[in-house]
Amino acid sequence: MPNQSDSNTPKITGIGGVFFKCKDPKQLKEWYKLHLNMDVTPYGANFEWNSLEQPGKKGSTTWSPLNEKTKYFEPSAKDFMINYRVVGLKNLYPKLVADGVQVLDSISGDQYGLFLHVLDPEGNKIELWEDLN
Repeated sequence: MPNQSDSNTPKITGIGGVFFKCKDPKQLKEWYKLHLNMDVTPYGANFEWNSLEQPGKKGSTTWSPLNEKTKYFEPSAKDFMINYRVVGLKNLYPKLVADGVQVLDSISGDQYGLFLHVLDPEGNKIELWEDLN
């Protein structure tokens, strides 16, 4: 259980999604639907859960196969990208820059929350996401 004094510290709080390349996303989603009864949409699947820290607040984790030719993961050459849920993204951003982390863009936002992309030392593109809902 997190220390309550750390609740305002910018940090990763979980996995928001797993995105990966495949040859035929539509066929793969259908396979998971048929054989594993996964509830899929054109975007993948969304697994809902309840927050332990904030009872009554729902969260979700996305599973999304993308076409093997997607450029969404660039500049990473990897076949996957993990989206991490974070708190305090606006405070985390200057720390990442000061620490010399390869930050790929600036914080952007939409109806889903705030996003920032960085590369880890192995060249994996990471999507940092703060859910504002």
